Amino acid sequence: MSAIDQLFDRYGESHQHPFNKRVHWVCVPLITFSLLGLLWAVTPWLAIGFSLLALTYYLRLSPAIALGMLLVAGSMLLLLSRLPYVLEVSLTIFVLAWIGQFIGHKVEGKKPSFFEDIKFLLVGPAWLLGFIYRQYRIAY
Repeated sequence: MSAIDQLFDRYGESHQHPFNKRVHWVCVPLITFSLLGLLWAVTPWLAIGFSLLALTYYLRLSPAIALGMLLVAGSMLLLLSRLPYVLEVSLTIFVLAWIGQFIGHKVEGKKPSFFEDIKFLLVGPAWLLGFIYRQYRIAY
């Protein structure tokens, strides 16, 4: 089993409940977007630099996942470049999305994966993308 499949399996262990899965489909992209927005509010270069570091991590795991995450991150950064009040919008989304995540995990009855290992903060968005790839039979 590849390293990315092992990470997806471990991440999936605490994401079995249908409600928690639905929450993650909404909140994980919102958290990703808002985190980039918070970094963008400091300086766009910080958001771009963080994205490049994350893409390097994804590339080590799977070039196909890295390509998908490049498209996701690029789209988010483009939207941030056009968004007024980036700090206020991003902070609001960040707080509300994390509240959603913790509600989802309360329903699940399991702690978020990143409590075990911080890298699962990067695995979450890729896990969702991996699900899309599997639905469309795209190899990763």
